[in-house]
Amino acid sequence: MIVTDALRPLTEAPERSAIFLDVDGTLAPIVARAEDAAVPDETRALLAELAGRYGLVACVSGRAAEDARRLVGLPQLTYAGSHGAELLEPGNDVRVLPAFAEWSERVHEFVRGHDVGARVEDKGPIVAYHYRGRDDLEPRLREVAEDAEREGFITHWGRKVLEVRPGVPVNKGQAVEALSRDFETTLYAGDDATDLDAFAVADVTVGVASDEGPPEIRDADLVVDGPAGFVEVLRALR
Repeated sequence: MIVTDALRPLTEAPERSAIFLDVDGTLAPIVARAEDAAVPDETRALLAELAGRYGLVACVSGRAAEDARRLVGLPQLTYAGSHGAELLEPGNDVRVLPAFAEWSERVHEFVRGHDVGARVEDKGPIVAYHYRGRDDLEPRLREVAEDAEREGFITHWGRKVLEVRPGVPVNKGQAVEALSRDFETTLYAGDDATDLDAFAVADVTVGVASDEGPPEIRDADLVVDGPAGFVEVLRALR
C-alpha cells in the first residue's frame, strides 16, 4: 500500500477535499479502440467508496461527459467532459459552455473534409483522430493540424491521437479550478499531456506513468506505473 505524507491532507480531512481523476490511461487501461476501454471492477468499487467519503470525486476527461460516465459507470460522481467544456453533475443534464457549443458544427464540417483514414471519435464539440497502430498516418495528420489552426481551431496531440477543438481556450486545469472552489485540498491524477494543466493547479498530483506519456508526468508528487499502479493510490485514500 502507498503510504505518503502527500496524501495526508486529504485523508485527514476528506470532507474538505476534492479528488479529480483522468479516465483513459488512469482509471482505464489504454486500448486500441477508445470504445473498448473498461474500468476494472476493483477500481470502480474503490471510486464508489471514495465518493461516499470525500467532498467531491470527479472525472475530468477528454471524452464527452456522458461517455465518461458510461465508461466509469458511477452516476454519483461528477464528470467534466471534453477537457472541461462539458459538466455532468449527479441528477443533472449535461451543460456545455455556450461558446464551445457554437463551434461544434464547424469542427465536424472541418473533419468531414479532412478524412485521412484514421478512426474518428465524435466528442461533441471536439473531434479526435485516433491513429494507434497506424503511425504512417502521423505526417498526414500533421498537415491536418496545420490546416485546422489556420482556420481558427485549436489542436491538441495526445497518446496516438490528434484532437480538433473549437477556437475557445479550455483545459482540464480550468475545470479543476472551477469545481474546487469550495474545497481546501485537491488531488489530480493523470497520464497524458492534457493533464499537465490540471497538475499546475492541484495541491497534490499523481502521475500515472507509461512509455507514451510526456516526461513531465513523472514530476508529480507521486508516480505510479499505469492504471494498475494507480489502484494503490485509491486504496491509500480510503
